[in-house]
Amino acid sequence: MFTGIIEEIGQVKSINPENGNLHLKIKANFTPELKIDQSVAHNGVCLTVVSIDENVYSITAIKETLEKTNLSKLQVGDPVNLERGMELGDRLDGHIVQGHVDQTAVCRSVKEESGSHIFTFNYDASLNNITIEKGSITINGVSLTVVNSKKNEFSVAIIPYTHKHTTFKNLKEGDTVNLEFDVIGKYVKRLQELKD
Repeated sequence: MFTGIIEEIGQVKSINPENGNLHLKIKANFTPELKIDQSVAHNGVCLTVVSIDENVYSITAIKETLEKTNLSKLQVGDPVNLERGMELGDRLDGHIVQGHVDQTAVCRSVKEESGSHIFTFNYDASLNNITIEKGSITINGVSLTVVNSKKNEFSVAIIPYTHKHTTFKNLKEGDTVNLEFDVIGKYVKRLQELKD
């Protein structure tokens, strides 16, 4: 489980395709603290560390993951939001994040407004995921609060600290992002569907 509070921005060092999968090497300052089999969220996608070499570790994204996320768009040198799994007893500073991306969205606009940045995203509403005003959403692994919730669109306001310390500073109109909708909201929606 994760919280959506990004620990650091890693860098893609190599990408090697194999039988529909991608093997990626990621450079990160916390690599010496990692262990093989440990879970790390990469732009919100939970992946397992399979090898470690000094400050670079390796992960594998399978075909299904690549089809549901933006990881297939990564290129060597790209920045990646990273978060290790939370430790039992830690504060839950963001919200409950599973590292299971529900779908992607496209950034439709970026506006600077009173010291913050407003990012607006469109997503495919036919997949039955929803946002609610002031509810939680995870975008590329970052725990955020929804504003301006609509059927297939929502916005988030990014404070300067988050803008500086995540890949939001590189995000532009037309870019694809990973979305994980609030797990509590997903269960409530599913229970409602079963009642109907």
